[in-house]
Amino acid sequence: MKDLKSTYRLANGVEMPGFGLGVWKVEDEKELIGAVHAAVDAGYIMIDTATAYDNEQYVGEAVATCGKKREDLFITTKLWNAHQQYDEALRAFDRSAEKLRTDYVDLYLIHWPTPKYDLYGEAWKALVRLYEEKRVRAIGVCNFKPHHIERVYEETGILPMVNQVECHPLNQQTELRKYCEEKGIRMEAYSPLLSGRLGDVSDKLQKIADKHGKTPAQVCIRWQIENNVVVIPKSVHANRIIENANVFDFSLDAEDMAEIATLNQNQHFLPDPDVANFR
Repeated sequence: MKDLKSTYRLANGVEMPGFGLGVWKVEDEKELIGAVHAAVDAGYIMIDTATAYDNEQYVGEAVATCGKKREDLFITTKLWNAHQQYDEALRAFDRSAEKLRTDYVDLYLIHWPTPKYDLYGEAWKALVRLYEEKRVRAIGVCNFKPHHIERVYEETGILPMVNQVECHPLNQQTELRKYCEEKGIRMEAYSPLLSGRLGDVSDKLQKIADKHGKTPAQVCIRWQIENNVVVIPKSVHANRIIENANVFDFSLDAEDMAEIATLNQNQHFLPDPDVANFR
């Protein structure tokens, strides 16, 4: 990746930005609209939201007022766990599109597999239909392990184009990343800055940061880029939004990458997808 407009070509040929703004837990309308405007002004073209974030309507307002054409931005949203029945998934998409003020979504994801309810196969079939109807440009999943992905593929013959998962230096998802690469699935990292727990690793990353004249947060983000993982750091502060994107003028060398590899603890800050059954 060279800059904020750099993209990865998904399995279906759609160009997906490699960097974007996450808006999880941003519930204040003014704050969210300000963050999206600041991000777009800084050169971001991808915004990641979800039904469960309860802020799609604010994202819609922000996109409509940011000064960019809809087709110049890449909008991701997600199907919530309570809406995984086939017909309800289709209706849920309609509601999301209305809130986002758009007649299409660039990327639509199943938020969690929630295996207790055993409906994610139905949900995937609904996403396939939306894709075939060209209401979404690409479809994918969140928090899916290989066996979840194999299940939806067996039922439809269609693999997710993206798998968005928790990924950061304490949970590096090395095996899942390899699996996704082998299957042609683009991996995307949420919580790249450890969901506010960057202090857990900042002391260990400081040496690498000092070496490059950067911050530990910038090192975390650059590490994702070096691994060819799409990254969506969240912030509502314009200075941090700009700082998070200031990661294209340096690279991590083999020594840096080896040092970061030692930090992995397979530590989840969110539940394991095999037991996460909240709706």
